[in-house]
Amino acid sequence: MTTFTTSAHVNTDTPARYISRLCKHFAHKLPVSFDEQQGRIEFSAGVALLQADAQGLTLRVESAAREDLERLQGVVASHFERVAWQEALTLDWQPGA
Repeated sequence: MTTFTTSAHVNTDTPARYISRLCKHFAHKLPVSFDEQQGRIEFSAGVALLQADAQGLTLRVESAAREDLERLQGVVASHFERVAWQEALTLDWQPGA
């Protein structure tokens, strides 16, 4: 089975804050797990994975269908940009990897 993926990386000194905010935001409706280094949000059409590193935060979206991937990418991006308004962070999605 093919899995479609896209990812984006943002430079930030506070990746744990954004993992927590984004996961807590979705936790009232979706299965979510997270700690300071990583997060997982399970949508019906795929999954969003968040990973902190020394340079910032990587967000990755995976889905079995390309159309669902594009929709999930938009959902994750819009919610991330709302919780990251203080730093005015935006996501530049890259296919694969």
